[in-house]
Amino acid sequence: MKHFIALLAVVTISALALAADNQPPEGFTSLFNGKDLTGWKIPAGDNGHWKVVDAAVDYDAQSEARGDKSLWTTGSYANYTLRIDWRIKETPYTNPNVPYILPDGTHARDITGKEIRMAMPDSDSGIMLRGNGKNQANIWCWPIGSGEFYGYRTDPKMPPEVIAGATPKTQADKPVGQWNTFEITIKADRVTVLLNGKLVIDNAKLPGIAETGPIGLQHHGSMQNNKWTGPPSLLQYKNIYIKQLP
Repeated sequence: MKHFIALLAVVTISALALAADNQPPEGFTSLFNGKDLTGWKIPAGDNGHWKVVDAAVDYDAQSEARGDKSLWTTGSYANYTLRIDWRIKETPYTNPNVPYILPDGTHARDITGKEIRMAMPDSDSGIMLRGNGKNQANIWCWPIGSGEFYGYRTDPKMPPEVIAGATPKTQADKPVGQWNTFEITIKADRVTVLLNGKLVIDNAKLPGIAETGPIGLQHHGSMQNNKWTGPPSLLQYKNIYIKQLP
């Protein structure tokens, strides 16, 4: 009887945890209903690669769309806090060119001045803000950690303080296969990112960012002869909530 009660408690707790998914907390609105992609613009010609699996947005990085393969909200947003859970499903591609990134956003070099590069398993995606891939909180397996704004960190036209601000302050990712949580707050041209409760981007300035635009889940990677030629976006997303700010 005790074993039955214990089992019943586990089942009840599991059911409650499942029911809690895709239910927005107070003050937030859900952008994903856990059932289908209502509210999202599926790329024309995608052919079912962006889909819903087990109450999560699931992607296999093989969209057949001819143009932009990323998934975007149908609505546009200006200032907001976005909460989103994500996980990398697997890392079948080994990236041979992962840089050693320093705290100021520059790349470490060896004694000859050559950039240090590392090979490691990698998958790659990101949460795109205001309709542009440059405004992207990256998701990947680099040692620098997720949350980086690569488009700004690597832009040679940006001043040093912008490059440093776009570089994560710490690596807060959980192991591949486990769920992570982003909390992204954007106001005007400033963005702050928490990853699993840790501050990784602190009020970074994104010069030139649009005033409003849709939120996107990034496609990344391609395949030739059944082999990946770049790190694929083999990810799932759930619990996508937004609180719009003044």
